[in-house]
Parts: sequence; C-alpha cells; structure tokens
Amino acid sequence: MNLILSLTTSSMTVRKGKKLTISIQEHMAIDVCPGPIRPIRQISAYFPRLSPTSSISEPLSPNPAGFPSALSPGGGASMASSGGLLSPVLPGATGGGGGGGGTLSLMSSVDTSIEVDSCDSDDSTSLGTLEFDLLYERAASSLHCTVIRAKGLKPMDFNGLADPYVKLHLLPGACKANKLKTKIVRNTLNPVWNETLTYCGITEEDMYRKTLRVSVCDEDKLTHNEFIGESRVALRRVKPDQTKHYNICLEHPPPLPSPSAMSAALRGISCYLKEWESEQQRSLEERGRLLLSLQFLCASSEGDNDGQPAEGRRNGLCVGVRRCAHLAAMDVNGFSDPYVKTYLKPDLHKKSKHKTAVIKKTLNPEFNEEFFYEISFSDLSSKTLEVTVWDYDLGKSNDFIGGVSLGCHSQGDALRHWVDCLKNKGKKVERWHTLTNELPGSIYHD
Repeated sequence: MNLILSLTTSSMTVRKGKKLTISIQEHMAIDVCPGPIRPIRQISAYFPRLSPTSSISEPLSPNPAGFPSALSPGGGASMASSGGLLSPVLPGATGGGGGGGGTLSLMSSVDTSIEVDSCDSDDSTSLGTLEFDLLYERAASSLHCTVIRAKGLKPMDFNGLADPYVKLHLLPGACKANKLKTKIVRNTLNPVWNETLTYCGITEEDMYRKTLRVSVCDEDKLTHNEFIGESRVALRRVKPDQTKHYNICLEHPPPLPSPSAMSAALRGISCYLKEWESEQQRSLEERGRLLLSLQFLCASSEGDNDGQPAEGRRNGLCVGVRRCAHLAAMDVNGFSDPYVKTYLKPDLHKKSKHKTAVIKKTLNPEFNEEFFYEISFSDLSSKTLEVTVWDYDLGKSNDFIGGVSLGCHSQGDALRHWVDCLKNKGKKVERWHTLTNELPGSIYHD
C-alpha cells in the first residue's frame, strides 16, 4: 500500500520531465515560538537514519498509531495531526516493514542531544585543582603558605602540557609589594612544588580583612606568561597557630569594573563593585609595614637577652630597625630604593638623627641596624620616637613613603609598644607597625 505524502503549504503535482521540488518552509520546518532561539530542524530529522548527524532539540513525539515505523522505497509517512509537521519515528514502534536497521534508536538520540549541548569553550573546561596549606603565626606576625601540588591543569602549550608556577597576592594591596612566587615545574599537568612562601608583617587586623589570591600560571619564554586559574581564600577563616589544609578547584578570575559594568544587565553585582572600589581605595592608602625593636638599657644591667654587653653601661634607648614589608612603590619601575630615618623628639640641638643604608630596588628591605640614644628613664617619658621610611632618588629630592610615631601620646600599637618597652627594662620588644601617610611635625625633606 502506497502512502500519500501530504504537504502543508501547497499541493504539488509531479509531471514527466520535471523534478519534485520542496519549498524552503518545508525543508527548514522552523518552530516559531516565544523564548530562547532553538536549533533549526531539517527534514532529515523526521526520517530514520543509521547514525545521528543532525541535532534534536526536543524530545521525540509519539508516532500516530497504525503508521509504519520505517519507510519502504515507494512509501511515505503521514504528518502529525496536531502540529501539521512530519513527526520523527519512535524507536521500537511496531508496524509493517519495521526493523532494527532503519529505525532511530533511543541511545542515538541521547548521544545527539549531548553533542549539541556540549561545548569546548574555556568556561566549561576544567582548569585543575590546587592543594596548599596556610599557617598564621601570631607571635611572629607571619603567614606561611605551603604550596603542595596541582592536578589536572589545563594544557597551555602545543605539546599538550604546561610549565606551571604559583603566584600569591594579598588583596587589597599593591601587586608588586606583596607578590610571592614558586619555582617553575617544566612540562607537566600535575606539578609538585612542596614549597613554603612566607608573608612577614601580617597583623591580626590583616587576617580579618584581607584575602589571599592563589593563582596558577604557565611560563612562556618567548611570549608573555599565560593565566591558568586562581582561587581566593578569606584569611579570617584561618585560625592563629593552626594549619588549615585546602584542596580546591581553580576558577576563572571575577570580572573587573569596566565602563559597561554598571549597565542594566549587571545591576545585580553593583554592591560587589562598590565594595571592590572601596577596598582598592583603602589599598592606595597603605604605605607598608615596619618591624621595630625597642630596648631601654640601664647602667646597672649586665647585658641584654642575647648575652651581649650593654651599650657602654649607659642609660639609653636602643632602637632596632629590622625590616620593612609591602612598601609603596615610588619609582617608575614599580619598586623603591628605601632607607629609614629615626628621630627622638623634641630635638633642640638636631643631633638625634640616625639613618640606615639604602637597599636598592625592593619593596621588602631587610636592614637589621640598631641606633642608641643616651637618655635617662625619667626623660624618656616626655620624648617621642619618630621613624620614617624614604625612597632614595639620585639628583632630586627623596620621596617620603611613610612613618610611625611612638610615645606616650601615641595610639594603638604604637602606644602599646612604647609602654611595653618602659615596663620591661633591659628586654627587647619587637612589633610590626603600619606606616602612615604623614606624621605631626614631621620633616618631609631629606
């Protein structure tokens, strides 16, 4: 029995010498409906085939009863009564001429839908995992990050491998001032580092409000290094003096503010952008950290805690300039040439100035220099120790980076450090201080 193929748009007659033509509407078989744009169906999607070569965006509709599941060379298929379109043949439908070779299997339709929905874009590609430990030592004001290993990194080179390394940044903060970096492991997607990177001068306030950005990059000698993925950890989740282990998936970086970032389509992240801008504003105000040690030496004391003799058996204040961390960059190369000056004010005779050596091209200098001020304990209560950090410039005025003032009229950590020094005679008291932009009565020229 021959089946008559009914066409919805117009009736067509086959004449001798003319080919059967199909209109574009019938060939495309487009579904017009509100909502997202769907893939265009072709007429071949409605006929059985051995392998899935076309996309199917909707579940197969059931075949009308009484119609065959396969077409003989001289036969046809009836259109669906509801939609007026040719309906695909269901797998396993019984009828004349039905067979396994010409029917569309359910598994092939599932495979086809998976192929349509899958994509090879960067958003759906796994970037890999990273394993590391964090330890905050409260007494030493230091944060230790032990980078252990990474697994399943995204290939970045032509050989299908990568040359990965890990970078650390403290946010908010200047990029170069707090960047730490591991060694590079060549030609692998599963590198092992077992390397510990340490931040000095991290206070409890920093642990509460700062975030550690851990990023994995691929090193390229001929071109710029490529970014693989990152992860951000809020440091307030790390308890002091307790190691916290992380094994997390790498992610793409969050979007940065742009002129179109506040458009109507992205109003939902306006709060995040405002917070990001405020954090960036605060990071611009940070000038760095300074590690100082104070010790009041008495003539009666036999020596300090290190077993060294007192400074000529005289009464006085010993100021130790240990190191600086995360200084603001003052030069065009992104670094500074820092040195430190100390004053004990009021200084009527201008003889209290001491200055360290200049450390070239660094934002984390280590000085380890000590200066002695001969003064009685009773006079010390009326004095103020002023410590300033400068950037050395050849041939022009040196740039002021920041400073800290310690005395009985100070506040916060500066006052506590000064009081601890006065209470513990003969003992060295070390503390990290946050540099401020300006000091009352400071001399801003050198």
